[in-house]
Amino acid sequence: MELFSQQLINALVLGGIYALIAVGYTMVYGIIELINFAHGEIFMFGAYFAFTLVTGFNLPFWAAVPISMLLCAGIGMLMDLVAYRPLRNAARLSALITAIGVSIGLQNLARIIWGARQRPFPPESLPTFLRQGIPPSEPLPAFSFTETAIALPGGAFLPYRDLCIILLALILMIALNRLVSLTKIGKAMRACAQNRVAANLMGINTNRVIVITFAIGSALGAVAGVMVGMKEIIEPTMGYYKGVAAFAAAVLGGIGNITGAMLGGLLIGFAEVFGAGYIPGGSGYRVAIPYIVMIVVIIIRPSGLFGKSTATRA
Repeated sequence: MELFSQQLINALVLGGIYALIAVGYTMVYGIIELINFAHGEIFMFGAYFAFTLVTGFNLPFWAAVPISMLLCAGIGMLMDLVAYRPLRNAARLSALITAIGVSIGLQNLARIIWGARQRPFPPESLPTFLRQGIPPSEPLPAFSFTETAIALPGGAFLPYRDLCIILLALILMIALNRLVSLTKIGKAMRACAQNRVAANLMGINTNRVIVITFAIGSALGAVAGVMVGMKEIIEPTMGYYKGVAAFAAAVLGGIGNITGAMLGGLLIGFAEVFGAGYIPGGSGYRVAIPYIVMIVVIIIRPSGLFGKSTATRA
């Protein structure tokens, strides 16, 4: 019971992180049908920006997170203006190759700026309740509080850090859903996703909508990067591994569908954590689990859980 509860917490945390990254992939694809492989590097830059702000500029953590979101939103907008807008009417392969090139370029830019060394967030730079919790050796009564974790029934512990990650991911996904469903820019996004040419003819500035879409997806990716930086380590390649898993989540949910990306992120998180924990030898190929899920989905249901199958006419 204790192991299951702990794995459930880990799966919710990882699934929330994947969902935030997957939303960036699916929003961009839904409007311009581009798989932005550089999105994983935006996620990585979000972690590095927050790390630099709290260690180099001595900003409080709560101030570093929104600034990192703004900086990553700016990179996303610049990426669209410089790399993707000139290729808007080019063949899809050209844009895809460009996305891979931007990904490699950003990864090496991070190596030049911060070096290749792995860096953790210094514990003193984080609020006390977000630091790594160490379960006490003495058993505590159910639901009692330690300095950094909540003791749950069955002996499991829910660190405040993980609780904050789960709640923040949930709040951001609800806010994004409301933004797309209820606001003027959200309606414009849905119109562009349905038919970009028709939306342009109806007076919608499609280029502006696309830039805003890049900004929103990049800002959410930055939050996910900070979350991973708090839990693990920060390095130039961190965006590649998490990015591929999040892309698998977007494919699972139905690429282009925001709700599907959120659910796909949670499902990939659960598959990875429980697969590594309960399948014999699963920890050895944990990184491969998202790939396996993506391949199975492509074979069985290429449109994903929420995607719509489209017919191709001659």
